[in-house]
Amino acid sequence: MHATTKSDYHGLLKEGYSKGKSAEVSNTRDPDLKGEKTKPYEEWTKEELYQEAIKAGIPGRSYMSKKNLIHSLKKN
Repeated sequence: MHATTKSDYHGLLKEGYSKGKSAEVSNTRDPDLKGEKTKPYEEWTKEELYQEAIKAGIPGRSYMSKKNLIHSLKKN
């Protein structure tokens, strides 16, 4: 995932996005909103997997290994 810049925000404004939507998309780490390809969970760090598990509401995530987080996220 790449870091966003202020130019992303201004580029989106020029494309006709609202200020709110431009800020949301330029600040997000969600590759789907940015039109990026998502890398496979196996390439994510354990912290990235954990943060995704929080978003998904996966119970027991704080006790899971990286392998278990991947399995749970794929199942969810």
